[in-house]
Amino acid sequence: MGDAILSVPCLRAIRRHMVDSRISFLASRTVREVLQPCPFNDDWIDSTDRGRISIGIDLRRHAFSTAVLLKNSFSSGLGAILSGAKRRIGYARDCRTLLLTDRLTPIHDEKGKLKPIGMIDYYLRIAEYLGCEIPDRSLELPVAEEDVRGVSAKLPSVMGGSQKVVVLVAGGSFGPSKIWPADRFAAIARRIVDSCDATVVVSVAPNETERSIAREICRLSERKLVNLGESPLTLGELKALFAEADLVVCNDTGPRHIATALGRKVITLFGPNNPVWTTTNYDREIQIVGAADCAPCDKPRCTQTQRICMEAISVDQVWNAVEKMLEKDTT
Repeated sequence: MGDAILSVPCLRAIRRHMVDSRISFLASRTVREVLQPCPFNDDWIDSTDRGRISIGIDLRRHAFSTAVLLKNSFSSGLGAILSGAKRRIGYARDCRTLLLTDRLTPIHDEKGKLKPIGMIDYYLRIAEYLGCEIPDRSLELPVAEEDVRGVSAKLPSVMGGSQKVVVLVAGGSFGPSKIWPADRFAAIARRIVDSCDATVVVSVAPNETERSIAREICRLSERKLVNLGESPLTLGELKALFAEADLVVCNDTGPRHIATALGRKVITLFGPNNPVWTTTNYDREIQIVGAADCAPCDKPRCTQTQRICMEAISVDQVWNAVEKMLEKDTT
């Protein structure tokens, strides 16, 4: 989800440059849901639960002339060559160099390792290679009216209330290493409810692991919170909810980029992942980075006896950022 949103400036530039071309997006249902309604393509091809050979055969029926690969994987290169596209453009990595006709070289550091650069710029290098003009690097996400109606029906007290709305994103699909402890989210929720005249919404993915995190936060907070683990939303409805939020406090995970693309105030908690990869230079975000000698490790599961980086982020640090954000005008 996060990478899809960070690719928006690239997708927008390609659409503007190729106004007379038919553009199709091959993507999972999650990517489709988060980007729709999408002005940058003409149609979608679903990649969910399908092998690359099957996808390649399907793509061949469309007779595409060009394949632009944003995803870094061997399988995406295999699908592109099976599609029959005569021109195949992407980064020469993940053992797929020979599958491409146009190869961009990733930037490496002096030790030969991939140099961390913001994914917005990483994708925009492809657009620039295609000759696209890059007038801006901003993110954007449209919100469908039907999703506004949907979330309003499900959460009328949140969408129609007079209180500020603060969303806590307490999970993370990357893995448990980047998740801030539930008791600390609960402490923040308690302070927000008591001091800020705000409704607190706990947002988690629809799986039992994250639902249990949400239940723990609600239990430990000893306050009335809105638990999306019990009242799940579609991705479109989640965007509609975020569009009304006064503040989003989150782990470094996909919904962070939804909030950024919708112009919301954001506090992001970083631990094992290097913030450079997902930098957006967004001026309504406060980033709090947990200090640890082993970070950033970019590992989904911590190999230490405790998650030092995430536990280094204190409740007071986050609360100070919340106060700073909510003191400002929330337009």
